[in-house]
Amino acid sequence: MLSASLPSARTAALKAALLLAGGLAAFAAVSTAAEAKDPPSCAAISFRPLPGGTPDGEQETGLYKSRFGRIEVKADVKGGLATNYYMVLNGKKVDGPATPPKMSDACLKSKHVKLPFAKQTQGACTGSRFRVVVDRSGAKPVAAFFGLQGEDWAYCSATTL
Repeated sequence: MLSASLPSARTAALKAALLLAGGLAAFAAVSTAAEAKDPPSCAAISFRPLPGGTPDGEQETGLYKSRFGRIEVKADVKGGLATNYYMVLNGKKVDGPATPPKMSDACLKSKHVKLPFAKQTQGACTGSRFRVVVDRSGAKPVAAFFGLQGEDWAYCSATTL
């Protein structure tokens, strides 16, 4: 009787081990697929402005961090008021050209940027909110920084990634 139950115990243990190994292999495949996922072709990250009465100097307004990069929005503050907002990508300040690199109109429209967009004076980016639009649909990915002026997003700066 003892010998009859021994092979069935071994069989049950073997089946359990195979199920566990199969489950671990499936979990590893899902983890690898999630890690290999590409960034979205069009994305927008919104930031709030600094409140009034903020100490003078350079102040951080917001931070967005993902496995694809790090975006910071900072402001120069004088007399308790922010005089210029700017974006910092992966630790580098973006002044950007007066005319932005080519971006997809479809991407900008999907992120509620009215075309053609207004341009703010370089070195004087202000607004009631801020948005970084990342467009990866072209040959070179572009990150553009906008400040909300009234109901429209106005261009501040941009760079290729």
